Amino acid sequence: MVNFLARRLLQLIPTLFFVSVIVFGLQQLLPGDPALVMAGEERDPEVLEQIRRQYRLDQPIPIQYAYWLKGVLSGDLGESMRLKAPVAALVLEKLPVTAQLALMAIVVALVVGVGAGIVSAVKRDTAWDYGANLFALWGISMPNFWLGILMIFLFSVHLGWLPASGYVSLREDWRASLATTIMPAFVLGNALAGVLMRHTRGAMLQVLTSDYVRTARAKGLLERVVILKHAMRNALTPVITLGALELGTLLSGAVLTEQIFTIPGFGKLIVDAVFNRDYAVVQGVVLVTATAYIVLNLLADVAYLLVNPRLRD
Repeated sequence: MVNFLARRLLQLIPTLFFVSVIVFGLQQLLPGDPALVMAGEERDPEVLEQIRRQYRLDQPIPIQYAYWLKGVLSGDLGESMRLKAPVAALVLEKLPVTAQLALMAIVVALVVGVGAGIVSAVKRDTAWDYGANLFALWGISMPNFWLGILMIFLFSVHLGWLPASGYVSLREDWRASLATTIMPAFVLGNALAGVLMRHTRGAMLQVLTSDYVRTARAKGLLERVVILKHAMRNALTPVITLGALELGTLLSGAVLTEQIFTIPGFGKLIVDAVFNRDYAVVQGVVLVTATAYIVLNLLADVAYLLVNPRLRD
């Protein structure tokens, strides 16, 4: 286990380096001049020259990358050209919001999707199976923005149970925080639950026909023990992979859902940065998101070893 983690951590270094090169390089392909955006209506050549000098926009791209990478390694992601604030501070401000929403969504998806997948596989070709497949089809097919609008109309406008929009931090009031995030979390978790249900069902159907499951049943073990201890543990490997990748997607910012429910997370931050050509913010958010994907993949590999001890050899 220790040797495996050491090898994977060493692999992270070149991976993160190439990610930083791609993030910085692709950023340069965006159209427009950030100096012109910052100058606004004041297009004085001296002002433009001062802005380019201040943000090193007059330097060759390799020199700009070297300065940016040096700052990243020291924890400095640059300064927002529009907000005049450190990018690291903006990321630290928005990340907990999106992280809370993503974790709540992944819990909804795992509980509903994995549970429905197991029931569907165990109760194959029954009403439970057909119902679970119908739920998965509905979850995958339903657009997030449409489901969000319907939930706002029902639970906020018609019933008045939940606030229609806004966000309250957990540190301020945990009850109000849950009230403002439960609907967007369900919207995000609903689509993912459908995908997880289909993957879980397929993996369980394959495992339930394996020799060791038949052997466990032949020993007289309870069906509950056979399903949960022997079958489910071996069927979780593809589910772990999908869950880790989808959590990374949620952390990158669910743009439409955050816009519908006015959640001030990564989604709004990256959209505003792109429209305003705020290069430093775009680079910082994309780099943090890419790093989150890499770390989550590492955690998924560790989870493989914990769930299936045979992979430790």
